Amino acid sequence: MTATGLIGDGLDTPFLAVDVDALDRNLTRMAGVAQTRGLALRPHVKTHKCPEIARRQVGHGAAGLTVATVGEAEIFAASGFADLFIAYPIWAAGARAARLRAVAEQASLRVGVDSAEAAQVLARAVAGTDVEAVVEIDSGHHRSGVQPGRAAEVATAAARAGLRVSGVFTFPGHSYGPGRREQAAADEAAALAGAGATLRKAGLDVEVVSGGSTPSAAIADGVALTEIRPGVYVFNDAQQAELGSCSWSDIALTAVSTVVSGAGRRVVLDAGSKVLGADQPAWATGGGRLPDHPGARIVALSEHHATVVLPEDGGVLQRGDVVRVAPNHVCSAVNLADELVVLAQGIPVDRWPVAARNANT
Repeated sequence: MTATGLIGDGLDTPFLAVDVDALDRNLTRMAGVAQTRGLALRPHVKTHKCPEIARRQVGHGAAGLTVATVGEAEIFAASGFADLFIAYPIWAAGARAARLRAVAEQASLRVGVDSAEAAQVLARAVAGTDVEAVVEIDSGHHRSGVQPGRAAEVATAAARAGLRVSGVFTFPGHSYGPGRREQAAADEAAALAGAGATLRKAGLDVEVVSGGSTPSAAIADGVALTEIRPGVYVFNDAQQAELGSCSWSDIALTAVSTVVSGAGRRVVLDAGSKVLGADQPAWATGGGRLPDHPGARIVALSEHHATVVLPEDGGVLQRGDVVRVAPNHVCSAVNLADELVVLAQGIPVDRWPVAARNANT
């Protein structure tokens, strides 16, 4: 099976296509997860960078949006989204300070902090605004964030600098590995509970206890947390399917690509790392997957080509065949695209700009 029937209007490949039916199923499913567990849903828009999709998320009950950068916050605030959380410990100095203040004048804004120094810089940047500080906790991913026992130290410094501290958050990024979801969710709950306790002991209120990743969201602790911030779930991708976080039919975004070279069991597609992204975890089975050819493996990615090896017991692909490719990491692929081609029941119906593409500062 190829994707030829999905693109009958002759669009040039490669391009990123969104199956809007699968997208809406994913949105409904995650909204149900959050509601069932008694959690607010604040999805991370760095996955799609697309106001049209964010509006769909809000329509499915999202309490607000999570963004990665001030640049993303600017774009989504300008698009009318009034409740944003920059869930990273940004350094709010120089031009970024003025930009942050401007966002705070358009939307309710939370910003992550994980040090007294960053909190003091943030406080100077947003003095006189209603920006909230949320202390980032390291729950096992070991990227940014403080250990739970140091949460009150950072929170107290932020409060003394003039910020309103509303709670704690973490990213259980170590859930992105085979068989690690349950442990990551347990680590997340324990770390956030411990951090919250240290803030309360210091006399600070804890309104926000925020966590969640796409692999762990469905088992997030509804007692320890108040909200979850998954992002990839809107589209899903090859690594989510290989982790068991979704089925192959749940993948809503694929790169539509043409077989341009090769013969027999080894063929070359016209979608390479500049379309699919280059992410490939050590445990992944290749450089992405072909959902309609489950036994196929992408064994090499160059900038504009993917080399695919087909199984001996499967069908063959010929030059000119059009196929769908699920990227390993959909967030990276989307950031490489100017627009997404929207398909409804296999028919192109719209094009959505990737408005926050390259909004990396």
